[in-house]
Amino acid sequence: MVPQFLDPSSGLLCTQLQVSNANRRLWTEHVLWTRFFMISTAFSLPDLPFVTQRLLQNPHDFAAELCPLYGKQIAMRFDRLLTEHLLIAAKLVAAAKAGDTAEVEKQRKLWYENAEDIACFLASINPFWRERVWRDLLLDHLRMTENEAVQILTGQYEQSIKDFDVIQAEALQMADVMTCGMIRQFGS
Repeated sequence: MVPQFLDPSSGLLCTQLQVSNANRRLWTEHVLWTRFFMISTAFSLPDLPFVTQRLLQNPHDFAAELCPLYGKQIAMRFDRLLTEHLLIAAKLVAAAKAGDTAEVEKQRKLWYENAEDIACFLASINPFWRERVWRDLLLDHLRMTENEAVQILTGQYEQSIKDFDVIQAEALQMADVMTCGMIRQFGS
């Protein structure tokens, strides 16, 4: 029998595999669309508005996944924090492309503060999610993503692709941490 847990809002049973697949898809999409955004920005590609729109869909998709378990208010709070994360990153990439070091530093500071806020928030909604674990994962994510952006902007394409493999692996680790906490919190 496949382990299941009860979705408290709908009373439906969900398999752990469904939860894992959803979280892995969402975190993978997060890093993929971020990479696409950086490439479109770096090369001023005409798809930038569409890539941006799709990237900004990711927080809403997360919220839809969280809502049945945590309720609309909590899901929307995560949506806002993750949207802020992406908007700050966009400003950071634009400032880096423009060579505006003061703006890069300002956005970098905001980005890291936002990561701290996300880690704190996640730890507050699930007793099995540790703030320190989320902080470490998110700060690693920021450092790697920033390096990836610099590599793309400076023409280090081969290295950016190699590093993206590590970014993607870490995104799957974040998904697994999220899944394990959800299963422990809501598992039957």
